[in-house]
Amino acid sequence: MTTELTAPHPAAPPAAGHRWRWIALAVILAAEVMDLLDVLVTNLAGPAIRADLGGSPAVIQWIGAGYTLAMAVGLVTGGRLGDLYGRRRMFLVGVLGFTAASAACAVAGSPGTLIAARVAQGLLGALLLPQGLGLIKEMFPPEQLAAAFGAFGPVMGISAVGGPILAGWLVGADLAGTGWRAIFLINVPLGLLAALGAARFLPASRPGHATRLDLPGVALLSVAVFLLVHPLVQGRELGWPAWSFAMLAGAVVVLAVFARYEQRRQRSGRDPLVVPALFRRRAFTGGLVAGLAFFTALAGFSLVFSLYLQLGLGWSPLRAGLAGVPQALGMVAAFVLAGAGLAQRLGRRLIHLGLGVVLAGVAGMLLTLTLAGADVTPWRMAPALLAVGFGMGLVMAPFFDIVLSGVEEAETGSASGTLTGVQQLGGALGVALLGTVFFDGLTDSVSHAVRVTLLAELGLLLVTVAGAFLLPRRAREGAGGGH
Repeated sequence: MTTELTAPHPAAPPAAGHRWRWIALAVILAAEVMDLLDVLVTNLAGPAIRADLGGSPAVIQWIGAGYTLAMAVGLVTGGRLGDLYGRRRMFLVGVLGFTAASAACAVAGSPGTLIAARVAQGLLGALLLPQGLGLIKEMFPPEQLAAAFGAFGPVMGISAVGGPILAGWLVGADLAGTGWRAIFLINVPLGLLAALGAARFLPASRPGHATRLDLPGVALLSVAVFLLVHPLVQGRELGWPAWSFAMLAGAVVVLAVFARYEQRRQRSGRDPLVVPALFRRRAFTGGLVAGLAFFTALAGFSLVFSLYLQLGLGWSPLRAGLAGVPQALGMVAAFVLAGAGLAQRLGRRLIHLGLGVVLAGVAGMLLTLTLAGADVTPWRMAPALLAVGFGMGLVMAPFFDIVLSGVEEAETGSASGTLTGVQQLGGALGVALLGTVFFDGLTDSVSHAVRVTLLAELGLLLVTVAGAFLLPRRAREGAGGGH
């Protein structure tokens, strides 16, 4: 699931707005649903995929991490390609490519082929998703923008609740012998309909300015995140050989090279992928630390919870999907509450309140699983899951707005793209880091593995609490730093 923050500011829309704007909005939402479902359903279907294709437990991690890593490094460039070549054109290329990559996932005959197709999905999703925000601002008059963006909440909420249930049912139903492959096949008709709708209803206009691509910066960043995530996933299975630590050290070196390159690029008058001045702002740096820890915790919890239910308790994918409904409902309820004015009134305090609720929920889950053991039921877990989801929603609702209020107006485009990339990187690290902690704990028992992972989850949440103190107290209370 991606927060669309990467598109630069388009020209002001005409007063009347685009004629087909509401149908066009439905097309954009269909693309969002495709992305969200592909994040949610693969966590649930991971055990079934590995049972069919074979491979080590790391296959389950790479199915998720490959997608989010590719999207993390491609989002900013995807937004700029829309400026260079037109948003509708890039939307069409993205949605058709994403559909083709989904079909490739569905027919994959080996773990390597599936992971490669997932990486392609992530890259094409990074091209597709950033066009949505700019198109909406381009199509709708100012007085209708709130209603247009407000449509995202219910659609994403329904997808968050129904997606895992649908995935669980599809895997268990084994329609026409497709099994887990059906979770990717559903993207094919959805993607083709979105492409037809885009060609017919999206406006063909394009902004009057464009920034040049920083392809060397993208390459350096891609190498750095690969050097970081690969040893976290594969190192455990191979006994943590020396090369795994060398790769982690190499990631630090490449990131330093990337930082120096971005500084030189800016000094020479070219557009950097990330504006270096952002990292001198306390609010933005605190937001990156808090965001990376939080989204790592969020993605890791989702994966490990699904693995525990299926591998540990032997539940079917459908039952596992139904068990996660309280968390999704809690998140939806929090977004509704925050959107009703709570985020504006509380500002940063809402983030800390939400983190407190998440901490209580994770601690409650740890206590529930310890006391119940193998006798745990969905009803016993429901209160803790509801708290986890509700708290996560309270954190996410104001997070991006508050972090971006701590940067200058001219830096907002780069800051928003970087923040969205960190969201995706956190998803990949969550799968890699907490997935590794879980699988490492399996040498003892499944119950031990999940308890150790939940303790690591608590540690990440405490890092988020500390980082959030660096954020501005409220959104839009003044750029130029934190408070």
